[in-house]
Parts: sequence; structure tokens; C-alpha cells
Amino acid sequence: MTVSITGKKLLIVGGSSGIARQLAEDASGQGASVVLAGRRPVDVPGVTAARVDLADESSIRELAAEVGPLDYLVSLAADHANGPVGELDRDAVHRAFDAKVVGPILLAKHLAPQLREGGAILLFSGVAAWRPSPGLAVMATTNGAVSFLARALAVELAPIRVNALSPGIVDSGSWDRMGADRDGFFEEVATGNPARRVGRPEDIASAALLALTNPFLTGTTLHVDGGGRIA
Repeated sequence: MTVSITGKKLLIVGGSSGIARQLAEDASGQGASVVLAGRRPVDVPGVTAARVDLADESSIRELAAEVGPLDYLVSLAADHANGPVGELDRDAVHRAFDAKVVGPILLAKHLAPQLREGGAILLFSGVAAWRPSPGLAVMATTNGAVSFLARALAVELAPIRVNALSPGIVDSGSWDRMGADRDGFFEEVATGNPARRVGRPEDIASAALLALTNPFLTGTTLHVDGGGRIA
């Protein structure tokens, strides 16, 4: 059994990604009232834009006051600090943890009291936590922390449901910076995972809506990675 998202209010934090846009469009298309918030608010037709900086608690407090009562909260924010451990910048590492771990804790602090009965929180982890590779130590650690944070919040905030979603490699636009190397990378990923393709934003958005609306799902991590973590 799942609950219809029609008439529900959904706040999505981390609004600059293709996945966030897809989720906002899909939820709005199903009759939800959607607020898409980020440091650089994105304009999506039919969706309300808001600004928030997860490294600034006053910004989160202001967002909570602006949004008011709601049903669902999703955090997709990320700020990467990739590179060899010996070359990592301390401030960049702190920003990565602010976006992925500390920020979501503060979102729960200020917004959980505003969630209506049946409400849910969804945090975004990632396959790097289960398939670490050189240069991605911070990404692996923050994504792993998200999974444990979802479990802890599910217990502390019950009956509010809290889950994590761990995408694999998704053609969301974030890989476009690779230029001509992108297609070869996607082919390599597709060849190496059981699904034999990379993910699409709609794959992740549909799983996110499931996590939000299934009333018996809490304290778990959904792996939507084409089997990438087991390949």
C-alpha cells in the first residue's frame, strides 16, 4: 500500500541537480505542492523556488518559517571534496559534510516538528559508500554517514518515517563536465553492472516517491544503482 502524493506538500532541498528537477516535476504532475530550495534556486514551472544554505543554520530556520507545515522533506544536497587524501583541503571536506550530513541533521531539527501525520524524510546517499575508489574517500564517508543517519533519525523521530536513497551512476547532467569522455564512462559503467545501463533521473525520482509514500518503509536505504554496488 502506498499513499497518494496528491494534495501533499513536498520540500526538496538541493535543487540544482537533474534528479531534484525530475522529482519536483513528477511530484507536481501528480498533484503535490512542491517547494524546490537550494543555494541557487532553480526555476521549474509549477514549483515554488526558495533559497537555503545548509552550512548556515539561520538560513535553514528561515526556510522552515517560509515553508510552514508540510508532509515530505527530501535532501539531495551535495558539495564534493574529491581528490587524493594527501591533497584534500580541510574547508572543502567541511563543506562536503555540511551538505550531506550536518545540513540534513539541521533540516530535521527545524522541519521535523512541521511534518504532518504520516510525514516522511528522505536523505540521499550514494553508491560510492559501498564501492569506494581512490580519490573519493570523502564522498564514500559522507554517503555512508547518510545511511546511518537515516536509521538513527527513523528511531528518534518516529512515527515520522526516515529513509535514505542511494543512486548509482545517473545521467543527470552532473557528468557532462567530462566532455567527450562522458559517453565512454557511461559505456564502461553499463557494461559492468547487472542492469547493463546507467540510471536516468526518472529512475531515481520514482524510487524517491515510493520511499516517501509507502507507510511501512522506514530506517532503510534503497539502492537504486543498477546493481552497481555488487558488480
